[in-house]
Amino acid sequence: MFEPFFRYLSLFKSIPQDDRKLIESALTYHALSENEYLLKEGSVSYRLYFICQGIVRIVAQNEQGKEVTHFFLKENQLVTILESFTNDTPAKESIQAACDAEVIAIPKSSLLALYEKIPYLKELISYLTQQTLLTKIQTRNAYLGQDATARYQQFLLRQPEIAMRVSLQDIASYLGITQQSLSRIRKNSR
Repeated sequence: MFEPFFRYLSLFKSIPQDDRKLIESALTYHALSENEYLLKEGSVSYRLYFICQGIVRIVAQNEQGKEVTHFFLKENQLVTILESFTNDTPAKESIQAACDAEVIAIPKSSLLALYEKIPYLKELISYLTQQTLLTKIQTRNAYLGQDATARYQQFLLRQPEIAMRVSLQDIASYLGITQQSLSRIRKNSR
C-alpha cells in the first residue's frame, strides 16, 4: 500500500528497512473520489500528502466566489498548502481531487517526530518540496504573457497527461479562460 511512496523516496536516497518501518507507522492511505477535498480553504493543513494515483488540484475562491484552479499535481508528487503547513495558519487554498485519486498522508506532528529519529528525512522532504515548488513556478511562468490559445498549447505540451485526465472546466479555470473559450480553442486547433 505504501510502496509507491518508498519507491519514490528511494530514487533520491536509500531508505534502510528499520527507517522504513518507522516511517510506515506514521502513514495512512486515502482513496479519493473526483471532486473530494483533502483540505478546504480556511482549515489548517496538518498533513503532507504523496500522490500515488490520480491528480489533485490546488484551488481558491476568487472575488466572485468562483473556484479557480491554481495548479495540478500528479503521481509521485508531494502536496500540501505549504504556508498553512509550515506556519499552522488557515489555508488560503483548498486541495481537491481532479479525478479519482489515491494518496498517502503523513501528519505534521508525526513528520516532525520522524525528523528527530531519522535526520536525513528532513533534508530529503525539504529537497522534494523545493523541487515541486520550482516545477510549479516554471510551469506557471511558461503561461505568462501568452494569449488563451498559446496558454492552451503550452498546457498540452507541458502537461499532456493532466489534459487527458481532468475536466475541461478545471483546465479552463487553470488557464484563466471560460469553458466556452476553451471549447472554441480546442475546436479551432483540430
